[in-house]
Amino acid sequence: MLGDVETNTVSPVFVGRAGELAALTDALTRAAAGEPQALLVGGEAGVGKTRLVEEFLAAACRREAVVAVGGCVEIGADGLPYAPFATALRALRRALPDELTEALAGQEGELARLLPELGEADRTPNDEHGTARLFELAARLLERISVARTVVLVLEDLHWADASTRHLLAYLFRTLRNGRLVVVATYRADDVHRRHPLRPLIAELDRLRTVRRIELDRFSHAEVGRQLTGILAMAPEAELVDDIFDRSDGNAFFVEELARSVECCGDSSGLSDSLRDLLLVRVEALPENAQRIARIIAEGGSTVEHPLLAAVAGLTEDDLDEALRAAVGANLLLPSPDTDGYRFRHSLVREAVSDDLLPGERTRLNRRYAQALEGDPSLVRTDERAARLASYWYAAHDAVKALPAVLQAAVEARSRFAYSEQLRLLERAMELWDDVPDAVRATLRPLDHSEAYPGCGCEPSEDPLRYLDLMAEATVAARFGGDRERALTIAKKALRLLGDDGDPLRAAWFWVQRSLMMQSLSRGDGRQELATAEDLVRGLQPSAVHADVLANVASWGALHRPGAETLVAADRAVEYARLVGAESIELHARLTRGWLTIDAGDVEEGLAEMYGVRDRAEELHLVGVMSRAAINLPSSLESTGRSLEAVAAADHGIEICHRHGLPESEAWVRANQAQSLYSLGHWDESLEAADAAAPLARSRKSNGLVSARRADLALARGDFEEAEEQLALNRRHLGLHDPQPQHLICPVRHAMTLAAHQGRLPEARAAFEAQSDTGLPPGTQRYALPLLRTAAAIEADARGLPATDPGRPAILDRIRGHLRRLPMLVPVWAAYGVLIEAELARAEGADTPDHWCRAARAFATLQRPYELAQVRFRWAEATLAATGDRTPAAGLLREAHAVALRLGAQPLVENIELLAGRGRIALAGRDGTVEDEPAQPVPAVDAIESFGLTSREREVHRLVAAGYTNRRIAEELYISPKTASVHVSNILAKLNVSSRGEAAALAHRFRLYTVG
Repeated sequence: MLGDVETNTVSPVFVGRAGELAALTDALTRAAAGEPQALLVGGEAGVGKTRLVEEFLAAACRREAVVAVGGCVEIGADGLPYAPFATALRALRRALPDELTEALAGQEGELARLLPELGEADRTPNDEHGTARLFELAARLLERISVARTVVLVLEDLHWADASTRHLLAYLFRTLRNGRLVVVATYRADDVHRRHPLRPLIAELDRLRTVRRIELDRFSHAEVGRQLTGILAMAPEAELVDDIFDRSDGNAFFVEELARSVECCGDSSGLSDSLRDLLLVRVEALPENAQRIARIIAEGGSTVEHPLLAAVAGLTEDDLDEALRAAVGANLLLPSPDTDGYRFRHSLVREAVSDDLLPGERTRLNRRYAQALEGDPSLVRTDERAARLASYWYAAHDAVKALPAVLQAAVEARSRFAYSEQLRLLERAMELWDDVPDAVRATLRPLDHSEAYPGCGCEPSEDPLRYLDLMAEATVAARFGGDRERALTIAKKALRLLGDDGDPLRAAWFWVQRSLMMQSLSRGDGRQELATAEDLVRGLQPSAVHADVLANVASWGALHRPGAETLVAADRAVEYARLVGAESIELHARLTRGWLTIDAGDVEEGLAEMYGVRDRAEELHLVGVMSRAAINLPSSLESTGRSLEAVAAADHGIEICHRHGLPESEAWVRANQAQSLYSLGHWDESLEAADAAAPLARSRKSNGLVSARRADLALARGDFEEAEEQLALNRRHLGLHDPQPQHLICPVRHAMTLAAHQGRLPEARAAFEAQSDTGLPPGTQRYALPLLRTAAAIEADARGLPATDPGRPAILDRIRGHLRRLPMLVPVWAAYGVLIEAELARAEGADTPDHWCRAARAFATLQRPYELAQVRFRWAEATLAATGDRTPAAGLLREAHAVALRLGAQPLVENIELLAGRGRIALAGRDGTVEDEPAQPVPAVDAIESFGLTSREREVHRLVAAGYTNRRIAEELYISPKTASVHVSNILAKLNVSSRGEAAALAHRFRLYTVG
């Protein structure tokens, strides 16, 4: 290879771009202060993006920043998975070998998928978490390596990026929060047409406030003049500046090429109007061998290694060096700084040369590349070999050679979690399928991964690869790669092809995939698809597909219809998985079974199974099962009231998710932990957990869960505006297409609470009735019991409002009916049952201190301080109404008040303080001291007098509470209707309420009169 050819930059002067360079250097300053920076630099081809970045990198080096540059690699129409990141990581490894080793933190096996030089990639089973795990580890690596020094990462030519590179870049831009890091990505704006795959990414990044976008415009007339002065080393004539500005339209690269032609020709009179012709004239001016080398390199990809070039060119070593020296000396080619190879100085020149090739010439060149690489695989890097060989054979139009090469490249893409590239290659294989003779296809064997799909992992002597097997692989690749629409489309097409051809196992597998996609896309709950799969495998011999169908049926049932029937399905899934040795499916089914066993009341057995699954999954390093256990175990513990244990299990799950780079799963775990902390009365910590979950959440459902947790806190703390906002977010995220109880019941409860607070009782009732009609079956106690309690409390608070009385008995009957059908199998459920009975009695005006005493005893040992404080408030209220004895009431109110203050439960604080004021009970101040007060009982009339009502006003108020109109009040008290109206107005003012209904409700709430 040439190593001593001297090249000169055509334009030695950096012209213009002061604002753009200032933006980049400002980002460098911010990053040096510990604030990661993300920038997109766009502009048309030749406008000067590379030159701007070079100036910026020079400035970064002067500030002692570490610079790593990687370019997206184009091979034909294909990109190599993660190519720019691999190149940049190699640069970091050369610059900071010790720091990179330390930052890898034992994750070399995972990150080898990005940089193969780190060693053999871990043989972690492929699952839908693989890509997210890899991306999270990559982000963490960059954050760690940039802790002590500023690192600038530049990714060039994003318009050629493969899908995996685009996804990783988007992930970094969304998630980087720490480190002295600048990430700059450049792209050719004129290539990003409406259907270009980069366009959605740019739109997404534009919405991120953390990403700055820099668009380069063409040079002005004055800037072209300054550029020409630098190139020509003298001031050009005005006529020449005008001519070149008109021809180049201010494009910096075009100016350089036109200026170079002027240098060659002496004037601009002979310049071609076509830029392509202008570029090709420069190539045609080279010696014949140099032109030949240029054409070979143009078709080989962005960069071609010297040994591969030598093998394809077929020149002697001296002739090759002479040809390369001529092309490099003409500033057409440049030695590649990172490989023993060559690339064009500008991609526009390569494209012009490539476009000028004849079709047959292009085919022959690709065949020679493929033959050379097939003959000596060491000619290129290991991580590029399969993809490039597949691309060369495909471009050579040799289907027989291309199909096996494409399939091998698909396997390697999957091993790197580059599922989008795997899908593209599999679709290419399906395109080639019919062009390959049966005899060749008969030599191919099923690929080695499509979950439980029949035929996966077959021995070479068994059945050959089928077209349906490719469709199965493509379905999984699309699902894992996040393209669920494509996965659903492929699964539907496969089922049409299968028809009634007597292959029930394959058909059942595709129906399961279709169900998963329907649920993921919120197109439905997926139950009908699973039922079809279940029918197909019924009566067949046990198989992995059969076990997988049953496991999915059980999992679906646990989420949608928990109960005895679903538990039986989970038992059968475990049994079948054990029979066929499918341990991953078995562990998933056991996790579901443990969860359902707990719901059935056998808490210890269910928890023991779930802990056992978690430990076994960690032993086998089954990340998919580990992540699910991390979510489900804390959730089940919380369901049974074991909130402290749930917090500890969540801590373990967070560590697992963080270590394996599972941000979506970590979001679920943190949201579940937020609920347990809320139950324990650690509300500030609960909010912190929800806030920590929010930036990790990737799916609609996890975002909806975060909104639900925030809504719980907002309602309890009296921030009703925030609660309304979170409820709206929850509904927007979750929709109504997958009606899981956990996603439906909590928002209904929140909506009821908000509606009641805003005086919209009919709306609250309607929401409850709709959910009641949907059902609250056994297994939903953790969601259903709080809903029933809320419904009963709303009715109790509204008792006495004339407009609400007619519908109350029906609502209370509904509540009692649901309560009877829900087994109270664990203490926390039983406590809610006692509380609901007390609220029902209050709604009927029949509650006594004993009702609330029983509820307090039920909650006393459950570490539910908020519920206990609410119960003590009601107990004190009932005590004052029944006996007027302030002594026990005072103790209850002070305990409840202290808890409510600590939690920040403002509505409860206000209710307690209002009741204490009515009962003349002194509460503890912020310093904890309580003023002395008389200990003798105070009659209930004292509470009435505390409102400042006269005796006549009390009489009127009593009748208002009974629902009398002004005319009826006048008749009852022998006064005129006008006088009654004046009394009512005075009463409303003294009670500080706005309507007769509120005045009546207040009378009932404080039990001021015996009505009726």
